[in-house]
Amino acid sequence: MRNAILSRAPHMIRDRKYHLKTYRQCCVGTELVDWLVQQSTCVHTRSHAVGMWQVLLEEGVLSHVDQELGFQDKYLFYRFLDDEEHTPLPSEEEKRESEEELPETILFLAQMGPDALLRMILHKPPGQRTGDDLEIIYDELLHIKALSHLSNTVKRELASVLIFESHAKAGTVLFNQGEEGTSWYIIQKGSVNVVIYGKGVVCTLHEGDDVGKLALVTDSPRAASIVLREDNCHFLRVDKEDFNRILRDVEANTVCLKEHEQAVLVLEKSPRASSLGNIRYTVLSGTPEKILYHFLETMRMDTHHSDPGFLFLKFSMLHIGDSYVIVVCYIFNPVCTYHAVAPPGSEQERLEYAVTCKRRVLNLVLRWAAVHTYHLQEEPAALLFLEVHTHTEQHTHTRTHLRSCLSLCVSVCRSCMGVCPTPLPDQEGPSAGSMSSFELMSSKDLAYQMTLYDWELFSCIHEHELLYHTFGRQSFRRTTANLDLFLRRFNQVQLWVVTEVCLCGQLSKRVQLLKKFIKIAAHCREFKNLNSFFAIIMGMSNPAVSRLTQTWEDPSRNHRAYRLTVTKIEPPIIPFMPLLLKGKPKLGHIQ
Repeated sequence: MRNAILSRAPHMIRDRKYHLKTYRQCCVGTELVDWLVQQSTCVHTRSHAVGMWQVLLEEGVLSHVDQELGFQDKYLFYRFLDDEEHTPLPSEEEKRESEEELPETILFLAQMGPDALLRMILHKPPGQRTGDDLEIIYDELLHIKALSHLSNTVKRELASVLIFESHAKAGTVLFNQGEEGTSWYIIQKGSVNVVIYGKGVVCTLHEGDDVGKLALVTDSPRAASIVLREDNCHFLRVDKEDFNRILRDVEANTVCLKEHEQAVLVLEKSPRASSLGNIRYTVLSGTPEKILYHFLETMRMDTHHSDPGFLFLKFSMLHIGDSYVIVVCYIFNPVCTYHAVAPPGSEQERLEYAVTCKRRVLNLVLRWAAVHTYHLQEEPAALLFLEVHTHTEQHTHTRTHLRSCLSLCVSVCRSCMGVCPTPLPDQEGPSAGSMSSFELMSSKDLAYQMTLYDWELFSCIHEHELLYHTFGRQSFRRTTANLDLFLRRFNQVQLWVVTEVCLCGQLSKRVQLLKKFIKIAAHCREFKNLNSFFAIIMGMSNPAVSRLTQTWEDPSRNHRAYRLTVTKIEPPIIPFMPLLLKGKPKLGHIQ
């Protein structure tokens, strides 16, 4: 980096005077950030650039003139290690090499930057953290497994009190069995062993797990000892006082409705009050019946779509609107919905109650229809509810015809399988690679054409297909054909990379081919095509390829860096679909 700066902007490294004192061969923090942002599109924001310089600061390549531990985007002086040791200026050959290596160096620092930035922020005392700092910590907490059951309000509270703690050596004891519980720990990096006297190691906890909560909740001694299993483990620590305060706030702001000792509806008090001045509650979890009943009870009679409550209801129905049978049956419930029985009272009061219930249900149905219009035309239960009458004979004839056609297709497929039990020559796959024609094509043009095709497939996916895939398409009787095709495309690109590399017999050509794929992956990232980008990377990480090169790092270690990167990229993008679907089952389990 120093040589690249001396090659492109040598004026940045020079003697500086400040308060009658001269600092030799220094750079200014703001100038370093400006320069790095201008060098590559993979540097998304100034805070991202700060994290990248923080990596060099932690490694000792860069240092603050007053030995401060955090890099800041301010008029502060920093010095490269080579300048402290009075290393001579680089030669023209060294400058040329630094120019060639600069893109790879920036890409590496871009991957390491978010972690370094987070560590720097967590080293700050809680009272010195800015709003942007708290937002970065909060974004990190969203992806920690141990906090997945907590609400966003609680996570924001935790973001303001978390303290960073690290231990360098394996075998270090975090706390001993029988000690008083003073802190709660979340494992950010590394792993630990849980040791109980007389039993030894009972389990191992890894990144994302938490330890020490039981002693704080029950106010009892530690039930086990925690011993570091590997070097350089990082923890996020919450002290007992903050832990108890946040828990009390959670209990005060959470309402739990139980039936037969089972929680059927959990509400959290929202910081925003309703337009009528009442307390507004957000649904955290519950059974579909209770969630719907809560909406019916709290729905305003106003039907204007400008009502913020309508937007919240519309968003919620995107998640529960496909449970047609449950919704329709619940609306037909004679106790509390459309045909609700009025409580004792005068005739006028009973009439007003009945009209109010019917109007409330009709209001919900109208809004439901606005969100799921095409589903109302397909779902039998919804059609029955809306009293759409058709000729039963015609439907019976159609079902019989479809059943006969389906049986015919199945029989034809089975007969074909019997006639051709072995693969045809065309199904065996290629016997020679396409290196000769492949190397003549532009890497950027290939990446562009791949992006166009991937975008066409991705645009056809309906958001409901993600829900069908997560919760089981058999539960909805719906197809996920577009999503399946897009996932198949990922596998095709990945296996295409493996096939081309393995079919390339000459070592020199194989090296050129790997460089070609790396360039294509880099261009895919520039085009925001993260799906093909990861497909190529994982193809080169396939055992059949890594056995040849032994140079590829497991891309799964960059999943959190991927999520942080996605939040900083302006849409539209083509996401890494396998990772997106990987997080869906956990979310579904929580809901």
